[in-house]
Amino acid sequence: MFDRRARGPGLIRQIRQDFAYRPRIRYGHRSTRMAARAVPVIAVLLVAVLAADLMVLAQLPPEQDRGSRENRENVALTRPATEEPRTGEPRTGEPRTGEPGAGSDAAGEPVRPPVQASAEPAPQPVAPLTVIRKPHLFVVAHRPLSSAAVAKVARVAGVRAIERADAAEVVLDGKRVQTLGVDPSTFRAYTPRPTATSDRLWNSLASGEIAVSFVLGNDGGMTLGKTVTAPGHALRVGAYATMGMGAIDAVVSRTTARALGIPEDNALVISAPGADTARLRAALLKVLPRGSQVATVNPVFAPSPRKVWPVEAFMTADQVRAALTAAIGKLGRPYVWGAEGPDTFDCSGLVQWAYAQAGVRVPRVTHQQFVSGPQIPLDQAQPGDLLFWRHDPTNPGYVSHVAIYWGGGKMLHAPRTGDVVKLVPVTTKNFAGAVRISPQIAARVR
Repeated sequence: MFDRRARGPGLIRQIRQDFAYRPRIRYGHRSTRMAARAVPVIAVLLVAVLAADLMVLAQLPPEQDRGSRENRENVALTRPATEEPRTGEPRTGEPRTGEPGAGSDAAGEPVRPPVQASAEPAPQPVAPLTVIRKPHLFVVAHRPLSSAAVAKVARVAGVRAIERADAAEVVLDGKRVQTLGVDPSTFRAYTPRPTATSDRLWNSLASGEIAVSFVLGNDGGMTLGKTVTAPGHALRVGAYATMGMGAIDAVVSRTTARALGIPEDNALVISAPGADTARLRAALLKVLPRGSQVATVNPVFAPSPRKVWPVEAFMTADQVRAALTAAIGKLGRPYVWGAEGPDTFDCSGLVQWAYAQAGVRVPRVTHQQFVSGPQIPLDQAQPGDLLFWRHDPTNPGYVSHVAIYWGGGKMLHAPRTGDVVKLVPVTTKNFAGAVRISPQIAARVR
């Protein structure tokens, strides 16, 4: 990953020039005869000086690989070693206007140089995109996954391709953000096409900038071009780009990940087209180190062949009433990206918290909540059903917002940074669908 540059190329060229230069000396004159006798002495001195310089160069310490495990403490999955403790203070930001495409800023201006904590080697050019692989499973462990462990994963039936990455929860501007350190040249193949094809985005990452999801940027206040603070560092938001993995909201190069203290090689992205992801997940857990987690990247609701669902498959009237009462009790509470209550919320955090008050366990992330029960027509929605939208221009198929249907054409939701939990009329722009939560199905979503 790191560029080990040859040292002293200018000096070597000078040496070659010195030895190639042979002056023509005429011996008829006394001064030239003296100069001729001096040439061997000068040559000896020159060789001695050059030999001394080369010896000094040879003794210079080689550039250290800052990613070596021997020189880095083992870091917990959810907190890099340099991370500051969570303060619990409300996190605010400036809402973004406009919807630029992946890897571009709102005005189409050139990407400015990143803000970096220390001088880094010039980034290697990002390789062009040659293939797009659909990711199916995401693996994360508490410590680096060895080559032997990765080889076992590769041998599991159904696995077609594997990409190694670094993963940790990093505090960015006070927000706890699930962050990946990746190789821009190879990881791009595992992202949605609008993201994968943006050379500008991946070169931005290679230069030391950070790419955040559209949800984190638009709803969380991390606007394009903004300099965000990380533990001991400052990073410029160079692009909005959804990576197609709901739990991941920020991506940096692996070089930047080293500077942030993110553990190395503790994550895998697996492409397994055609495989039964539930069975593959179970098979992977058998060969991975104990404590590893395996999540489905893009879970899909498998519809039941039955036309009529039994009443017991859904929430009871008392459960629906408890969830709605809990949600309406939070009117006016501020939106904070990543917040799960009880005083601040993001959109999916409000849903998870409200349903938990009714004793119903639903997943934390919006795209997982979208497969927590059967879809129903909007005109058949009942109080307590969930409504979903696709607002992300960097990945139009991604479900990025959720609200709770209140009834009478109104919904409860936590909109974005700078706003509060509110009861508003249902909007249908970019509407993705309505879902009736089934507690049994919701509890199984991974």
